[in-house]
Amino acid sequence: MTTDHEEFDQRYLDAIADADQYPYWYEDADEPDSNPTLVRTESCDLCVIGGGYTGLWTAIIAKERDPSRDVVLIDASECGSAASGRNGGFMDASLTHGLGNAMSRWPDEVEILEELGRRNLNDIETAIRKYRIDCDYERTGVIEVANTFHPPSYLEEVREEFALLQQLGHAVEWLDADAMQAQVHSPIYTGGLWMKDNCAIVDPARLVWGLKAAAEQLGVRIYEDTKATELKRDGVGVMVTTPLGVIRAGKVALGTNAFKPVLKRLTNYIAPVYDYCMVTEPLSAEQMASIGWENRQGLSDLANQFHYYRLTEDNRILWGGYDAVYYWGGKVSSEFESRPETWAKLSQHFFETFPQLEGVKFTHMWGGVIDTSSRFSVFWGRAMSGRVAYALGYTGLGVAAARFGAAVMLDLLDGRRSVATQLEFVKSRPMPFPPEPFRFVGIQATRWSLDREDKTGKRNLWLRGLDKMGLGFDS
Repeated sequence: MTTDHEEFDQRYLDAIADADQYPYWYEDADEPDSNPTLVRTESCDLCVIGGGYTGLWTAIIAKERDPSRDVVLIDASECGSAASGRNGGFMDASLTHGLGNAMSRWPDEVEILEELGRRNLNDIETAIRKYRIDCDYERTGVIEVANTFHPPSYLEEVREEFALLQQLGHAVEWLDADAMQAQVHSPIYTGGLWMKDNCAIVDPARLVWGLKAAAEQLGVRIYEDTKATELKRDGVGVMVTTPLGVIRAGKVALGTNAFKPVLKRLTNYIAPVYDYCMVTEPLSAEQMASIGWENRQGLSDLANQFHYYRLTEDNRILWGGYDAVYYWGGKVSSEFESRPETWAKLSQHFFETFPQLEGVKFTHMWGGVIDTSSRFSVFWGRAMSGRVAYALGYTGLGVAAARFGAAVMLDLLDGRRSVATQLEFVKSRPMPFPPEPFRFVGIQATRWSLDREDKTGKRNLWLRGLDKMGLGFDS
């Protein structure tokens, strides 16, 4: 696909010219009222730091397991204001960032990891019904799409994945070029793999707001605009310091993800990466007919630098991905949520995929930060003699995996033996990223190499070296 900004057709620039630069999910949304800031000393059994999916699921599961447990949750801004409320709404069952990653890192545990992932997605679906969360939940599955820009070898690799998924009991369908066109019409599609049972699509903001309401319904006390600045031992517990107050907690669960961790030891295990997406205006009935897509699956490219796209409730197309941008020093800032050159690139790629939609305008475009780990998936750990636990590193597939991450984090805090806690997947940690300037240079070299592989189908010496070290970079 075209990547040089100097080659952008003016039509594709015009398509984004009037787009609002904030998440579509916030448009005309009935956002919950803000919670107070902590301004005094509080005591609790469990303090959860972070009000995204990981933190909210941690608070909910903690109360479900023990309704008498006193739980306080704090967030530096508002619950769901970061990645949890800004993502594309793909709820993928995979806990390991895909089957291929699981096979390369935990081959002996693949079967149980796939089963735990399906069970976790089912549990989320049950919770959405139980707490009556209105979040446009649709369990449509997802299609991994091959197109004419991909090397032929990519499609062959997916054929191998198809056979393995069948062996593992997944509901999957192989789509040749004609079958793919019967699902979604695009002149560039050459085939695809439809995984029917392992992905749902949701409104991510309404999901996180619904989880917040569920947590409060269960008795969780939530404070917003309350940033944890320090953790230290406090007798048999932990003292959490915030700018205007203090929390004395028996235990602490960290769900800060891409943001600077309160535990400094975690800094080199996370690389904050910015991802970008945009949403079209609602498509007319004629436009919808021109692309088909009657089964409303989520769609994703096979490439390293992949696009993800799906339909919204009112038949807009959300289109995102491709660029995964790391800024020097791992800096996280709201200024990085705007990147016009990426939106222009995404616009061009959109119309290369769906030329029949020429003239469609984009109404919203935005960016957000993702917590990337070198193994592409969540990892766990404990600190302060087991009084503090953390789960982070989801690398863009945390909408569903965050619930699993939360449940395992609680297992670790409570000393609870479970199937998950016995797995090498849970016990192991990723390789840390190197310090600057090596981190920045390494990530840029990796991005260049991945782009080259997408064009040639060949992994160069740099990528093969990273493979041997267990290092990687993704979004």
